[in-house]
Amino acid sequence: MDATLAALLGGLVGLAIGGVAAFSFRFSERAQARAPERPDPPIPPDVAKVLAVLRSAAVVVGPQDDVRHASAPARSFGLVRGTRIVTGELLDLVRKVRRDGEIRQCDMEIPRGRFGHNVLSVSARVAPVGSELILILVEDHTKERRIDSIRRDFVANVSHELKTPIGALTLLAEAVQHAADDPDAVHRFAGRMQIESDRLTRLVQQIIELSRVQADDPVEEAAAIALDDVVDAALDRCRVDAQAKHIELVHAGVRDLHVSGSMQQLVIAVGNLVENAVGYSPEHSRVVVDVRHSAPDDHDPEGSAGFVELAVSDQGVGIPQQELDRVFERFYRVDRARSRATGGTGLGLSIVKHVAASHGGAIAVWSVEGEGSTFTIRLPLRGDTATSGDSGMTGTLLPAQAAQPEPQSESPPKPQSEATDVRQKEATR
Repeated sequence: MDATLAALLGGLVGLAIGGVAAFSFRFSERAQARAPERPDPPIPPDVAKVLAVLRSAAVVVGPQDDVRHASAPARSFGLVRGTRIVTGELLDLVRKVRRDGEIRQCDMEIPRGRFGHNVLSVSARVAPVGSELILILVEDHTKERRIDSIRRDFVANVSHELKTPIGALTLLAEAVQHAADDPDAVHRFAGRMQIESDRLTRLVQQIIELSRVQADDPVEEAAAIALDDVVDAALDRCRVDAQAKHIELVHAGVRDLHVSGSMQQLVIAVGNLVENAVGYSPEHSRVVVDVRHSAPDDHDPEGSAGFVELAVSDQGVGIPQQELDRVFERFYRVDRARSRATGGTGLGLSIVKHVAASHGGAIAVWSVEGEGSTFTIRLPLRGDTATSGDSGMTGTLLPAQAAQPEPQSESPPKPQSEATDVRQKEATR
């Protein structure tokens, strides 16, 4: 009896052990049969090294269109958001490359900003890397294409502007031939030919001046330039036109200030501003050239002598508010009919902007329709004259009529106060 019970218990224990062993064996087989989850393939080390030194925006895309790597420029361009490519055209290009393995390249425009007002012109190149990854390289060509557009517009505008006086000279020459027996007509046509010839000469000269300064490179062999001489020379250029319209020219503000640069370029820049002020001002008005010394602030380099602000103010027709951002564009004229009457070419303010930039400065404009305009050139002051000019406050009146000279020793308060009023308006605006 005892032997039978022992054998039965031993059998039950053996059966339990066998069941556990069989269950463990089956569980192990299932675990081995289940495919292990593989981590996403990392970026190959060589690719990572190359991406670290590239200037192009770089994106590495996985097999599920998931972004594995995106450089800072790629995110700043708005190509990637989170782990997804947000540019549909670029995503389609990635899928085509994944399908056939061929390298593709295309140019595209990518809207930027919340409302997509700004557009980036980019060139994208997409290529496979290994068996699963896709590499995207994007280069920003916005600046180059904008320059190409400006160059094309410049050539077209130059051609148009040259065509007008040349066509007029051709017609006038034919008119002179047909009016050979009429001395009065010949004299009248010859006068018109002289006007068109002067217009053509002025246009060609301004194109040459613009080509010299448009790169905004620093002035080579910069010399110490006395601003008093610059202002006087600029006013002399416009004295005849001012006398014809009975316009007073005023040299006001601080004297004995010096800057580093080119005397010729500065005279051209200030002369263009004074010429515009005279041309767009009514008769019996006043044009003020006001010079001020601006002390350096916290943002200026240590040891800076500050800046000189040279403001040309008029009492003319003014400029519409919506046109102020465009007045420095080449060949842009607010009133083309008036510019044609005054002989304007649309290049004067563009030359002023480039001259200011090449001297390390800038230009700003303040204007109200019906009240007048103020154009202010801001230039770095030469250090050795920062304090010598502070005591030279004067206001010299250049009379419209040479027959009515004013003594240079007198400083009329009205031009000085008008210059200050205009500057205060500009500051509070």
